[in-house]
Amino acid sequence: MPPLTTVLASFALDPAAALLALAAAALYGIGMARARRRGIAWPLWRALCFYVLGLVPYLVLACGFTGAYGSSLRWAFTLKIALMFFVVPLFAGLGRPVGLAQAALGDAGRARLESIMQSRAVRILGNAFVAPIIGLVLFGTFLTPLLALYRSQPVVSGALSVLVPLVGLVLALPLTEAESFERSSAFIVLEFVYVFIELLADAIPGIFLRLAPTVLDGVSTWPAGAPSWFPSPLRDQQLAGDLLWFIAEAVDIPVIILMFVRFSRSDRREARSFDELTDEQMDALAEEHLRRRNG
Repeated sequence: MPPLTTVLASFALDPAAALLALAAAALYGIGMARARRRGIAWPLWRALCFYVLGLVPYLVLACGFTGAYGSSLRWAFTLKIALMFFVVPLFAGLGRPVGLAQAALGDAGRARLESIMQSRAVRILGNAFVAPIIGLVLFGTFLTPLLALYRSQPVVSGALSVLVPLVGLVLALPLTEAESFERSSAFIVLEFVYVFIELLADAIPGIFLRLAPTVLDGVSTWPAGAPSWFPSPLRDQQLAGDLLWFIAEAVDIPVIILMFVRFSRSDRREARSFDELTDEQMDALAEEHLRRRNG
């Protein structure tokens, strides 16, 4: 394992990640300023989630040790991408960037944002049945020579540093921006069942990386001058599998908690909608239900 001084002192600028973080920080700050002018005080804790728990770890992953050694070490690169996909979007999403945009925009802007949020592409990506498939496909490529390409090509690595957290954020939005993704309680129950299936699916790439008897990406030797603390290429792959397996499984715990919160809110919303119905409307619903059942 690397010395602590190496971990703390390592730095390699990722221009694409730095630009994304700068743009996200500026837009979020502008959104809070505009919301304040509209008389809406954005909660401080949400801003801290976005900046401190979202953007800061993202920059550390992109430009710190995992960014500096990701091109050499499989486990460092895997740690970077896995946290950018599973963890960083979840914490950044707690800052509710979409909710902030709705508070900051005018009527026309909110209408455009609403049309985007209701678009087929966003709703498909924001579906709990799709998220595990995307993760499985992404990390399934780590079992192929593509992993060597990801690590060795700065353009590809930079593109992943931008695309992976953005896709992860879209996948996390239904949990953190529940108001923009209204689901019935019955649908959320189905998502619960699928999340438990996902607990097994998420582990597949990590298990294969851990148990494979040979190096899967084809790079079986270190270049001359590699640090003495580098593990063997096979051990490096095994560490990558351990980390991917652990992160993919551990992140399901907060996901399940957020889904419980989402279900509770949906159930209360549906209960209020039934309470607001008149006796005549309730009778009409009952008759419609009986008619469909008998028809």
